[in-house]
Amino acid sequence: MVAATNPVVSLACVALSLASIVLLIRVIVSWITVLGARPPVSGPMRTGYDLLFDVTEPMLKPLRKIVPPAGMFDLSVAVAFVIIFVLRTALCR
Repeated sequence: MVAATNPVVSLACVALSLASIVLLIRVIVSWITVLGARPPVSGPMRTGYDLLFDVTEPMLKPLRKIVPPAGMFDLSVAVAFVIIFVLRTALCR
């Protein structure tokens, strides 16, 4: 195992795992919004909502310049999941 011997690679594996979890949460939240639920206006839920989008937007914004939207679907998230999967497969055997 490469990740077990190198602490930098282990840290990268943890970061990639967290990135995929946060992206999955963003997908779920965005679909809940699409289905008609309104995002919170204020309070701790709004803070969490804003934090979720602030954390994931730097990953997705460069991909949106490359990958055009397909109707109402944002394919940049799918591309981000593929990139994370490939990196995890390469680094975290």
